Amino acid sequence: MKALLNLGFRPFYTLAAVFAVIALLLWLVSFTGMAQFSTYLPGVFWHSHEMVFGFSAAVITGFLFTAVRNWTGQPTPSGALLGAIALLWIGARVLLVSGTGGLGAILDALFLPVVAVAIAIPIFRSANKRNYKVVGIIAVMAVLHCVFHLALGGELPASLSRASLFAVIDVITILFALVGGRVIPAFTKNAVPGSDPIHKPFVEIAAFGLLILLAATTLVSGEILLSPWLPAGLAFLAAIAHAVRLALWQPSLTLSSPLLWMMPVAYSWLPLALVLRGLAGLGIVLPGTWIHALTVGALTSLMIAMMMRSTLGHTGRELAASRTDLVIFLLLQLAAVLRVLAGITGDHRTLTILAGIVWIAAFTRFLLRYLPMLMRPRVDGKPG
Repeated sequence: MKALLNLGFRPFYTLAAVFAVIALLLWLVSFTGMAQFSTYLPGVFWHSHEMVFGFSAAVITGFLFTAVRNWTGQPTPSGALLGAIALLWIGARVLLVSGTGGLGAILDALFLPVVAVAIAIPIFRSANKRNYKVVGIIAVMAVLHCVFHLALGGELPASLSRASLFAVIDVITILFALVGGRVIPAFTKNAVPGSDPIHKPFVEIAAFGLLILLAATTLVSGEILLSPWLPAGLAFLAAIAHAVRLALWQPSLTLSSPLLWMMPVAYSWLPLALVLRGLAGLGIVLPGTWIHALTVGALTSLMIAMMMRSTLGHTGRELAASRTDLVIFLLLQLAAVLRVLAGITGDHRTLTILAGIVWIAAFTRFLLRYLPMLMRPRVDGKPG
């Protein structure tokens, strides 16, 4: 149990997976009308907020607290400090559904600034300039999160609550593209003889520039009426840029290794989500279609692939996917497909419930396999 606070991935991957199960169970109960659990964040607003600032923030924190130590050679939170940050996250989750939303909002808004400072110290101390942008991304997420709570509380225009929440999803997508652009080509080149993944500067500029423009249009949409063709056009162009970007990484060469191909599969959801986003902006499909193609198909798929890989690596185990790992990942793909179909076909309620059940099954299976690894010391006796 003491090992749980040795390194950031341990408590935060555990919390994220446990919360993924609990939050979806609560959401299904709410979605089916059996009960409501939050007065501060009612209904779908609670679900949207908690999957972004609860689940996703926990995974991102666990990844960064672990990766930044490797990137910089400097310590990141561990022991009592790591435990205190985890308790801050837990406190926000509990208070937001316990009727004390004001205090929960304060703790919730504090979490990302704490994470930003915790990674900024080792990154700036080591002059690791390549990752200054990562600190900037977390800082932007923190500011937008504060805007969300201030708008919800009436201190800012109410329309900014929804706009800021969706802008944060866009910012997380930028982080997803940044991390994916590092790990997918690097892992492919290191593991597949003869591979030569390529980064084209003009493709990189287009891919990230269009995502930034999309985030900006999302944020201002709460105050300015935009032609639907503007965000739709940006989404279609971004889809092309990211499809080309992925193709340049030679993803077909990873097919012999599930732990490798899971990541390009996750990334392939991004161009699809962007196309659906453009179609939703033109009123052709429901908005929930692209949102879940992005959040479940792309973001969560890459998160769970990285959670599996980094847990295996940082607990001293072989970097090879088991049959269970494959089942976990494929269950998540099924959940994404079902949730996207819920926004396209006429059976929205049934398919949404099925998608939630399959999501719960995926993370329950993840916990059964990985919780013992996360709670026990490394098998090779090394620190971490």
